[in-house]
Amino acid sequence: MSRTSPDTTPTSALAAQSTAELIGSGQEGTLVDQAKAWVQRLRSGDMGALPAIGGFIVLSILFSFLSPFFFTERNFANLMTQAATLVMLGMALVFVILLGEIDLSAGVTAGLSMCVWITLVNVAGLNWILALAIAFIIGLTVGALIGFFVARVGIPSFVVTLGLFLGIQGLNLIIIGSGGLYRVQVPEVLAIMNSNMPVWAGWVMLAIMLAVSFGMSMWDRSRRTRVDLPNRTITLLWIKLAAIALIGGAAVWVLSQNRGTGFRAVEGVPIVVPITLVILWIGTFVLDRTKYGRYIYAVGGNAEAARRAGIKVVMIRWTAFIVCSGLAVVSGLFSISKVGSVDAASGRDIVLSGVAAAVVGGVSLFGGRGRLMHAAIGALVIAVITNGLGLLNLPAGANLVITGGVLILAATVDALSRLRAGGSLVRS
Repeated sequence: MSRTSPDTTPTSALAAQSTAELIGSGQEGTLVDQAKAWVQRLRSGDMGALPAIGGFIVLSILFSFLSPFFFTERNFANLMTQAATLVMLGMALVFVILLGEIDLSAGVTAGLSMCVWITLVNVAGLNWILALAIAFIIGLTVGALIGFFVARVGIPSFVVTLGLFLGIQGLNLIIIGSGGLYRVQVPEVLAIMNSNMPVWAGWVMLAIMLAVSFGMSMWDRSRRTRVDLPNRTITLLWIKLAAIALIGGAAVWVLSQNRGTGFRAVEGVPIVVPITLVILWIGTFVLDRTKYGRYIYAVGGNAEAARRAGIKVVMIRWTAFIVCSGLAVVSGLFSISKVGSVDAASGRDIVLSGVAAAVVGGVSLFGGRGRLMHAAIGALVIAVITNGLGLLNLPAGANLVITGGVLILAATVDALSRLRAGGSLVRS
Protein backbone atom coordinates (compact mmCIF):
# COMPACT_ATOMS: atom_id res chain seq x y z
CA MET A 1 0.00 0.00 0.00
CA SER A 2 1.62 3.21 -1.11
CA ARG A 3 0.92 6.75 -0.13
CA THR A 4 -1.48 8.62 -2.34
CA SER A 5 -1.41 12.26 -3.22
CA PRO A 6 -4.19 14.44 -1.80
CA ASP A 7 -6.86 15.91 -4.01
CA THR A 8 -5.35 18.91 -5.74
CA THR A 9 -8.68 20.67 -6.37
CA PRO A 10 -9.83 22.81 -3.41
CA THR A 11 -13.50 22.49 -2.57
CA SER A 12 -15.80 25.51 -2.53
CA ALA A 13 -16.02 25.28 1.24
CA LEU A 14 -12.27 25.47 1.53
CA ALA A 15 -12.11 28.33 -0.90
CA ALA A 16 -14.38 30.29 1.42
CA GLN A 17 -12.08 29.73 4.38
CA SER A 18 -9.46 32.33 5.12
CA THR A 19 -5.86 31.31 4.80
CA ALA A 20 -5.42 32.02 8.50
CA GLU A 21 -7.56 28.99 9.24
CA LEU A 22 -5.42 26.58 7.26
CA ILE A 23 -2.16 24.74 7.77
CA GLY A 24 -0.17 22.78 5.24
CA SER A 25 -0.67 19.23 6.45
CA GLY A 26 -1.83 17.84 3.16
CA GLN A 27 -5.49 16.89 3.62
CA GLU A 28 -8.38 19.29 3.16
CA GLY A 29 -11.46 19.53 5.36
CA THR A 30 -12.76 20.86 8.65
CA LEU A 31 -12.16 19.21 12.02
CA VAL A 32 -15.34 17.18 11.61
CA ASP A 33 -14.25 16.11 8.14
CA GLN A 34 -10.91 14.98 9.54
CA ALA A 35 -12.62 12.93 12.24
CA LYS A 36 -14.89 11.27 9.68
CA ALA A 37 -11.93 10.52 7.40
CA TRP A 38 -10.02 9.00 10.35
CA VAL A 39 -12.95 6.76 11.25
CA GLN A 40 -13.24 5.72 7.62
CA ARG A 41 -9.55 4.77 7.55
CA LEU A 42 -10.05 2.67 10.66
CA ARG A 43 -13.00 0.89 9.08
CA SER A 44 -10.95 0.18 5.97
CA GLY A 45 -8.27 -1.47 8.12
CA ASP A 46 -5.65 1.32 8.19
CA MET A 47 -5.20 1.52 11.96
CA GLY A 48 -1.59 2.68 11.99
CA ALA A 49 -0.14 2.77 15.49
CA LEU A 50 -3.53 2.78 17.24
CA PRO A 51 -3.34 -0.87 18.43
CA ALA A 52 0.19 -0.28 19.76
CA ILE A 53 -0.88 2.87 21.59
CA GLY A 54 -3.83 0.99 23.08
CA GLY A 55 -1.53 -1.86 24.11
CA PHE A 56 0.91 0.57 25.70
CA ILE A 57 -1.83 2.18 27.76
CA VAL A 58 -3.37 -1.14 28.83
CA LEU A 59 0.00 -2.66 29.77
CA SER A 60 1.00 0.45 31.71
CA ILE A 61 -2.23 0.38 33.70
CA LEU A 62 -1.91 -3.37 34.29
CA PHE A 63 1.67 -3.21 35.57
CA SER A 64 0.87 -0.20 37.74
CA PHE A 65 -1.62 -2.38 39.62
CA LEU A 66 0.66 -5.41 39.74
CA SER A 67 3.78 -3.57 40.92
CA PRO A 68 4.02 -0.46 43.15
CA PHE A 69 7.38 0.34 41.55
CA PHE A 70 6.18 0.66 37.95
CA PHE A 71 4.92 4.24 38.16
CA THR A 72 7.94 5.72 39.90
CA GLU A 73 10.41 8.33 38.72
CA ARG A 74 13.30 5.88 38.80
CA ASN A 75 11.50 3.21 36.80
CA PHE A 76 10.26 5.75 34.26
CA ALA A 77 13.86 6.85 33.62
CA ASN A 78 14.93 3.20 33.43
CA LEU A 79 12.19 2.55 30.89
CA MET A 80 13.44 5.40 28.69
CA THR A 81 17.00 4.07 28.64
CA GLN A 82 15.93 0.43 28.27
CA ALA A 83 13.82 1.31 25.24
CA ALA A 84 16.38 3.56 23.52
CA THR A 85 18.46 0.79 21.92
CA LEU A 86 15.38 -1.00 20.62
CA VAL A 87 13.78 2.25 19.43
CA MET A 88 16.86 3.04 17.36
CA LEU A 89 17.12 -0.44 15.85
CA GLY A 90 13.39 -0.50 15.11
CA MET A 91 13.68 2.84 13.30
CA ALA A 92 16.65 1.50 11.33
CA LEU A 93 14.68 -1.50 10.16
CA VAL A 94 11.71 0.63 9.07
CA PHE A 95 13.65 1.79 6.01
CA VAL A 96 13.95 -1.76 4.65
CA ILE A 97 10.62 -3.07 5.94
CA LEU A 98 8.86 -0.26 4.06
CA LEU A 99 10.29 -1.87 0.92
CA GLY A 100 8.93 -5.26 1.90
CA GLU A 101 12.46 -6.42 2.73
CA ILE A 102 14.16 -7.57 5.95
CA ASP A 103 17.61 -7.19 7.49
CA LEU A 104 18.42 -9.98 9.93
CA SER A 105 22.01 -8.82 10.21
CA ALA A 106 21.36 -5.31 11.56
CA GLY A 107 22.07 -6.30 15.15
CA VAL A 108 25.34 -8.10 14.47
CA THR A 109 26.38 -5.33 12.06
CA ALA A 110 26.10 -2.97 15.02
CA GLY A 111 28.02 -5.50 17.09
CA LEU A 112 30.80 -5.72 14.48
CA SER A 113 31.14 -1.94 14.39
CA MET A 114 31.36 -1.78 18.17
CA CYS A 115 33.90 -4.63 18.27
CA VAL A 116 36.10 -2.73 15.83
CA TRP A 117 35.59 0.51 17.78
CA ILE A 118 36.52 -0.95 21.16
CA THR A 119 39.56 -2.72 19.69
CA LEU A 120 40.82 0.47 18.06
CA VAL A 121 40.33 2.44 21.27
CA ASN A 122 41.43 -0.06 23.95
CA VAL A 123 44.11 -1.96 22.03
CA ALA A 124 45.40 0.39 19.33
CA GLY A 125 44.97 3.53 21.44
CA LEU A 126 43.18 5.42 18.66
CA ASN A 127 41.15 8.54 19.45
CA TRP A 128 37.61 7.41 20.25
CA ILE A 129 35.94 9.84 17.84
CA LEU A 130 38.12 8.73 14.92
CA ALA A 131 37.52 5.11 15.88
CA LEU A 132 33.77 5.77 15.95
CA ALA A 133 33.94 7.26 12.46
CA ILE A 134 35.67 4.08 11.26
CA ALA A 135 33.00 1.99 12.98
CA PHE A 136 30.28 3.89 11.11
CA ILE A 137 32.11 3.39 7.82
CA ILE A 138 32.18 -0.35 8.49
CA GLY A 139 28.46 -0.37 9.24
CA LEU A 140 27.65 1.58 6.08
CA THR A 141 29.88 -0.74 4.05
CA VAL A 142 27.98 -3.78 5.32
CA GLY A 143 24.73 -2.05 4.35
CA ALA A 144 26.10 -1.32 0.88
CA LEU A 145 27.11 -4.97 0.51
CA ILE A 146 23.62 -6.14 1.45
CA GLY A 147 22.07 -3.62 -0.92
CA PHE A 148 24.29 -4.79 -3.77
CA PHE A 149 23.27 -8.44 -3.43
CA VAL A 150 19.59 -7.62 -2.91
CA ALA A 151 19.09 -4.79 -5.39
CA ARG A 152 21.68 -5.62 -8.06
CA VAL A 153 22.08 -9.38 -7.94
CA GLY A 154 18.48 -10.09 -6.92
CA ILE A 155 19.11 -12.42 -3.97
CA PRO A 156 16.27 -12.32 -1.41
CA SER A 157 17.14 -10.09 1.53
CA PHE A 158 16.26 -12.86 3.97
CA VAL A 159 18.97 -15.11 2.52
CA VAL A 160 21.64 -12.41 2.25
CA THR A 161 21.13 -11.02 5.74
CA LEU A 162 20.82 -14.47 7.31
CA GLY A 163 24.18 -15.38 5.80
CA LEU A 164 25.71 -12.17 7.14
CA PHE A 165 24.04 -12.76 10.51
CA LEU A 166 26.06 -15.96 10.80
CA GLY A 167 29.24 -14.73 9.13
CA ILE A 168 29.57 -11.48 11.07
CA GLN A 169 29.32 -13.36 14.35
CA GLY A 170 32.40 -15.24 13.21
CA LEU A 171 34.19 -11.96 12.52
CA ASN A 172 33.28 -10.71 15.97
CA LEU A 173 34.77 -13.84 17.49
CA ILE A 174 37.97 -13.31 15.50
CA ILE A 175 38.23 -9.66 16.58
CA ILE A 176 37.33 -10.04 20.27
CA GLY A 177 38.14 -13.71 20.82
CA SER A 178 35.99 -16.46 22.28
CA GLY A 179 34.93 -15.41 25.76
CA GLY A 180 36.75 -12.10 25.38
CA LEU A 181 35.37 -8.84 26.69
CA TYR A 182 36.53 -5.22 26.63
CA ARG A 183 35.20 -2.61 29.02
CA VAL A 184 34.13 0.77 27.69
CA GLN A 185 36.39 3.38 29.26
CA VAL A 186 35.32 6.47 27.31
CA PRO A 187 33.32 8.76 29.65
CA GLU A 188 31.51 10.47 26.76
CA VAL A 189 30.17 7.14 25.48
CA LEU A 190 29.19 5.89 28.92
CA ALA A 191 27.34 9.15 29.57
CA ILE A 192 24.94 8.57 26.66
CA MET A 193 22.86 6.02 28.60
CA ASN A 194 24.00 6.61 32.16
CA SER A 195 23.97 10.39 32.63
CA ASN A 196 21.28 13.06 32.59
CA MET A 197 20.90 16.57 31.29
CA PRO A 198 20.44 19.45 33.74
CA VAL A 199 16.80 19.91 34.75
CA TRP A 200 16.53 23.22 32.88
CA ALA A 201 17.78 21.55 29.67
CA GLY A 202 14.80 19.19 29.67
CA TRP A 203 12.38 22.12 29.58
CA VAL A 204 14.44 23.82 26.87
CA MET A 205 14.26 20.58 24.87
CA LEU A 206 10.46 20.59 25.17
CA ALA A 207 10.28 24.23 24.06
CA ILE A 208 12.45 23.43 21.03
CA MET A 209 10.17 20.49 20.15
CA LEU A 210 7.12 22.76 20.22
CA ALA A 211 8.86 25.45 18.17
CA VAL A 212 10.10 22.98 15.56
CA SER A 213 6.70 21.30 15.29
CA PHE A 214 4.98 24.65 14.83
CA GLY A 215 7.59 25.86 12.35
CA MET A 216 7.43 22.71 10.22
CA SER A 217 3.63 22.87 10.12
CA MET A 218 3.67 26.48 8.99
CA TRP A 219 6.37 25.69 6.44
CA ASP A 220 4.15 22.93 5.04
CA ARG A 221 1.33 25.44 4.87
CA SER A 222 3.35 27.95 2.91
CA ARG A 223 4.55 25.32 0.44
CA ARG A 224 1.02 24.06 -0.24
CA THR A 225 -0.40 27.55 -0.43
CA ARG A 226 2.11 28.50 -3.13
CA VAL A 227 0.81 25.69 -5.36
CA ASP A 228 -2.87 26.20 -4.46
CA LEU A 229 -3.27 22.92 -2.62
CA PRO A 230 -5.82 22.51 0.20
CA ASN A 231 -4.87 22.36 3.86
CA ARG A 232 -6.22 21.03 7.11
CA THR A 233 -7.97 23.27 9.59
CA ILE A 234 -5.52 24.98 11.89
CA THR A 235 -7.37 23.53 14.89
CA LEU A 236 -5.47 20.28 14.29
CA LEU A 237 -2.19 22.15 14.72
CA TRP A 238 -3.24 23.48 18.11
CA ILE A 239 -4.40 20.00 19.14
CA LYS A 240 -1.03 18.52 18.12
CA LEU A 241 0.94 21.19 19.95
CA ALA A 242 -1.24 20.79 23.04
CA ALA A 243 -0.64 17.01 22.99
CA ILE A 244 3.13 17.50 22.70
CA ALA A 245 3.08 20.05 25.52
CA LEU A 246 0.93 17.86 27.76
CA ILE A 247 2.67 14.52 27.22
CA GLY A 248 6.15 15.99 26.91
CA GLY A 249 5.64 18.28 29.88
CA ALA A 250 4.48 15.40 32.06
CA ALA A 251 7.49 13.31 31.03
CA VAL A 252 10.00 16.11 31.64
CA TRP A 253 8.39 16.91 35.01
CA VAL A 254 8.65 13.29 36.15
CA LEU A 255 12.24 12.99 34.97
CA SER A 256 13.11 16.25 36.71
CA GLN A 257 12.30 14.75 40.11
CA ASN A 258 15.12 13.43 42.29
CA ARG A 259 15.22 9.65 41.82
CA GLY A 260 18.44 9.05 43.72
CA THR A 261 18.58 6.92 46.85
CA GLY A 262 21.69 8.42 48.46
CA PHE A 263 23.05 11.85 49.15
CA ARG A 264 23.68 12.55 45.46
CA ALA A 265 20.68 13.82 43.52
CA VAL A 266 19.80 11.98 40.32
CA GLU A 267 17.48 14.10 38.19
CA GLY A 268 16.96 15.34 34.66
CA VAL A 269 16.17 13.83 31.28
CA PRO A 270 18.59 11.04 30.24
CA ILE A 271 21.05 12.22 27.59
CA VAL A 272 19.97 9.45 25.22
CA VAL A 273 16.44 10.92 24.94
CA PRO A 274 17.28 14.09 22.96
CA ILE A 275 19.72 12.13 20.78
CA THR A 276 16.96 9.67 19.89
CA LEU A 277 14.43 12.44 19.29
CA VAL A 278 16.77 14.30 16.93
CA ILE A 279 17.39 11.16 14.86
CA LEU A 280 13.66 10.40 14.89
CA TRP A 281 12.89 13.91 13.62
CA ILE A 282 15.53 13.75 10.87
CA GLY A 283 14.35 10.33 9.71
CA THR A 284 10.71 11.42 9.76
CA PHE A 285 11.59 14.54 7.78
CA VAL A 286 13.34 12.41 5.15
CA LEU A 287 10.44 9.98 4.79
CA ASP A 288 7.65 12.56 4.91
CA ARG A 289 9.06 15.60 3.15
CA THR A 290 11.64 14.50 0.58
CA LYS A 291 11.47 12.79 -2.79
CA TYR A 292 13.62 10.00 -1.44
CA GLY A 293 11.05 9.24 1.26
CA ARG A 294 8.16 9.28 -1.21
CA TYR A 295 10.11 6.95 -3.48
CA ILE A 296 10.61 4.48 -0.63
CA TYR A 297 6.86 4.32 -0.04
CA ALA A 298 6.21 4.04 -3.76
CA VAL A 299 8.68 1.17 -4.23
CA GLY A 300 7.32 -0.60 -1.17
CA GLY A 301 3.75 -0.21 -2.39
CA ASN A 302 4.35 -1.36 -5.97
CA ALA A 303 7.91 -1.69 -7.24
CA GLU A 304 6.93 -2.26 -10.86
CA ALA A 305 4.67 0.78 -10.95
CA ALA A 306 7.44 2.83 -9.35
CA ARG A 307 9.91 1.65 -11.98
CA ARG A 308 7.55 2.61 -14.79
CA ALA A 309 7.09 6.02 -13.17
CA GLY A 310 10.82 6.62 -13.57
CA ILE A 311 11.94 5.89 -10.01
CA LYS A 312 15.36 4.25 -9.76
CA VAL A 313 14.15 1.24 -7.81
CA VAL A 314 17.56 -0.41 -7.58
CA MET A 315 19.16 2.66 -6.06
CA ILE A 316 16.30 3.15 -3.59
CA ARG A 317 16.64 -0.44 -2.36
CA TRP A 318 20.41 -0.16 -2.18
CA THR A 319 20.46 3.06 -0.17
CA ALA A 320 17.73 1.86 2.19
CA PHE A 321 19.98 -0.96 3.41
CA ILE A 322 22.84 1.52 3.86
CA VAL A 323 20.64 3.79 5.99
CA CYS A 324 19.44 0.79 7.99
CA SER A 325 22.98 -0.35 8.80
CA GLY A 326 24.06 3.17 9.68
CA LEU A 327 21.25 3.62 12.19
CA ALA A 328 21.92 0.13 13.52
CA VAL A 329 25.43 1.28 14.47
CA VAL A 330 23.83 4.04 16.56
CA SER A 331 21.75 1.42 18.36
CA GLY A 332 24.93 -0.57 18.99
CA LEU A 333 26.54 2.52 20.50
CA PHE A 334 23.55 2.90 22.82
CA SER A 335 23.81 -0.76 23.81
CA ILE A 336 27.48 -0.72 24.79
CA SER A 337 26.96 2.54 26.65
CA LYS A 338 24.25 0.86 28.71
CA VAL A 339 26.13 -2.34 29.57
CA GLY A 340 29.58 -0.73 29.66
CA SER A 341 31.34 -3.48 27.73
CA VAL A 342 31.70 -5.14 24.33
CA ASP A 343 31.95 -8.86 23.65
CA ALA A 344 31.72 -11.12 20.62
CA ALA A 345 27.98 -11.66 21.17
CA SER A 346 27.12 -7.95 20.93
CA GLY A 347 24.00 -7.39 18.84
CA ARG A 348 23.24 -11.07 18.32
CA ASP A 349 19.97 -11.23 20.25
CA ILE A 350 18.32 -7.89 19.52
CA VAL A 351 17.57 -7.86 15.80
CA LEU A 352 14.37 -9.92 16.03
CA SER A 353 13.18 -7.62 18.78
CA GLY A 354 13.84 -4.71 16.41
CA VAL A 355 11.66 -6.30 13.75
CA ALA A 356 9.03 -6.97 16.42
CA ALA A 357 9.13 -3.32 17.50
CA ALA A 358 8.45 -2.10 13.97
CA VAL A 359 5.65 -4.59 13.32
CA VAL A 360 4.00 -4.13 16.73
CA GLY A 361 4.04 -0.38 16.13
CA GLY A 362 2.12 -0.73 12.88
CA VAL A 363 4.77 -0.91 10.15
CA SER A 364 3.51 -3.32 7.51
CA LEU A 365 5.69 -6.34 6.75
CA PHE A 366 4.24 -6.24 3.24
CA GLY A 367 5.83 -2.85 2.58
CA GLY A 368 4.58 0.62 1.73
CA ARG A 369 2.98 1.51 5.07
CA GLY A 370 4.38 2.72 8.36
CA ARG A 371 6.41 5.49 9.97
CA LEU A 372 9.44 5.81 12.20
CA MET A 373 7.21 6.92 15.07
CA HIS A 374 5.33 3.64 14.77
CA ALA A 375 8.54 1.68 15.36
CA ALA A 376 9.33 3.88 18.37
CA ILE A 377 5.90 3.22 19.87
CA GLY A 378 6.26 -0.51 19.22
CA ALA A 379 9.65 -0.49 20.95
CA LEU A 380 8.07 1.21 23.96
CA VAL A 381 5.42 -1.51 24.10
CA ILE A 382 8.07 -4.24 24.14
CA ALA A 383 10.13 -2.28 26.67
CA VAL A 384 7.07 -1.99 28.95
CA ILE A 385 6.56 -5.76 28.75
CA THR A 386 10.21 -6.44 29.61
CA ASN A 387 10.30 -3.82 32.34
CA GLY A 388 7.01 -4.83 33.92
CA LEU A 389 7.74 -8.54 33.95
CA GLY A 390 11.15 -7.79 35.45
CA LEU A 391 9.53 -5.89 38.29
CA LEU A 392 7.28 -8.88 38.92
CA ASN A 393 10.33 -11.18 39.03
CA LEU A 394 8.86 -13.46 36.37
CA PRO A 395 11.27 -15.70 34.43
CA ALA A 396 12.77 -14.58 31.13
CA GLY A 397 10.77 -17.27 29.36
CA ALA A 398 7.54 -15.44 30.17
CA ASN A 399 8.93 -12.30 28.57
CA LEU A 400 9.74 -14.18 25.35
CA VAL A 401 6.35 -15.89 25.24
CA ILE A 402 4.39 -12.68 25.76
CA THR A 403 6.51 -10.66 23.33
CA GLY A 404 6.14 -13.39 20.71
CA GLY A 405 2.39 -13.45 21.21
CA VAL A 406 2.16 -9.67 20.82
CA LEU A 407 4.21 -9.89 17.60
CA ILE A 408 1.96 -12.57 16.12
CA LEU A 409 -1.11 -10.54 17.07
CA ALA A 410 0.34 -7.42 15.42
CA ALA A 411 1.24 -9.30 12.23
CA THR A 412 -2.27 -10.79 12.14
CA VAL A 413 -3.81 -7.33 12.46
CA ASP A 414 -1.59 -6.11 9.62
CA ALA A 415 -2.59 -9.01 7.36
CA LEU A 416 -6.30 -8.66 8.11
CA SER A 417 -6.19 -4.91 7.56
CA ARG A 418 -4.74 -5.49 4.09
CA LEU A 419 -7.53 -7.93 3.28
CA ARG A 420 -10.12 -5.47 4.53
CA ALA A 421 -8.61 -2.74 2.40
CA GLY A 422 -8.82 -4.98 -0.67
CA GLY A 423 -5.18 -6.02 -0.74
CA SER A 424 -3.71 -9.49 -1.06
CA LEU A 425 -1.57 -11.63 1.17
CA VAL A 426 0.08 -13.25 -1.81
CA ARG A 427 3.19 -11.42 -2.92
CA SER A 428 3.56 -11.17 -6.69
